[in-house]
Amino acid sequence: MMFHPINSIALALTLTIQCTVGQVFTGPQDLRVETALTLDVPCNGVSTTPDGRLFLVLARVDGSKGPAVVEYNRTTNEMTAYPNEAWNSYQDGDDPSTKFVRINSQRVGPDGHLYVVDAGSPSFGEPVILPEGPKLIQINVNTNEVSRVYPMGNVTRYNSLLDDVRFNPATGKAHLTDAGSPGLIVLDLASRIREESLRQVRNMAQKGRPQCQQKGRIWFNGKNFYFSPANGGLWKLETKWLDQAFYNTSLAGAELASYIEPYSLTPSTDGTAIDTNGVIYVSDTDSQRIISVAKNGTKSLLVQDSRLLWVDAMWIEGTKLWLPAAQLNRGTPFGNGQVNITKPLYVYTIDIGVGPSPIDHA
Repeated sequence: MMFHPINSIALALTLTIQCTVGQVFTGPQDLRVETALTLDVPCNGVSTTPDGRLFLVLARVDGSKGPAVVEYNRTTNEMTAYPNEAWNSYQDGDDPSTKFVRINSQRVGPDGHLYVVDAGSPSFGEPVILPEGPKLIQINVNTNEVSRVYPMGNVTRYNSLLDDVRFNPATGKAHLTDAGSPGLIVLDLASRIREESLRQVRNMAQKGRPQCQQKGRIWFNGKNFYFSPANGGLWKLETKWLDQAFYNTSLAGAELASYIEPYSLTPSTDGTAIDTNGVIYVSDTDSQRIISVAKNGTKSLLVQDSRLLWVDAMWIEGTKLWLPAAQLNRGTPFGNGQVNITKPLYVYTIDIGVGPSPIDHA
């Protein structure tokens, strides 16, 4: 695994969490936006399997207790801890290698497995439990069992914040972002040699390149690696340079940064998705809108709706774009311990007319 400390490829939370509990857009609701789920707890991530199973990650920024990863039954509207209660039962003093400490994201990968990103710190802002806390967990959705755990302790720090993951099937690599100690982690999914299967990229920012030390988003279209720093803007880097940097540490840093190119001037975001045509969808958390970015970098407004309160990790199923309105800015981490979340909470969908990128997920 390789960790590249990249000030520019770190993830979009802090610059937007300064917003108030109010909202910028108070206009009419868009009839294309449909309510998919009604919940009593914030959901900041959705993923589905080809046969229709639905998984959620629950943020718990409302102060509630319970599982972080659940399977949602669309028939009964019931949620079940996934893969089981044991993995969702972490308490202080427990072995962090066998339980979810604090989950930031989950997604079904192109190989059909469910991948869960564990930040490894008990709560937002607390030190990471090293070395066993931070990890990527692979779950076989056919057996409903954890099939592999990728420890991240040797490429993370006490102030790290593992946040998200994307996959490049052509190279067998997974790319995770560290939003606390800004950087990109490149993981060889097939390797069983911990030190050689991880690499890090840090300090990649330079003059004329984005510099960010907080949360942003990443994704692939096969040829390019795209990312958005916390202050907004889309940038791209050809994946071949990341592949080479995995084996050539001299390429990390300023030299790798020299290959970064501006792609599109987008707002600060906390959620993205990419469709089969290579169009990227970006949530504007401050203005309750979703922007689409064409392959040439041009932007257009997909939808703006007062209900889209802090849309987090989006997902495409069929031709529907899932929009979890998580209200994260109203939760305890960003309200001095106060909860200003309006319940119930909702996950919405909107028909975009096309399916997901075949390399993004199964």
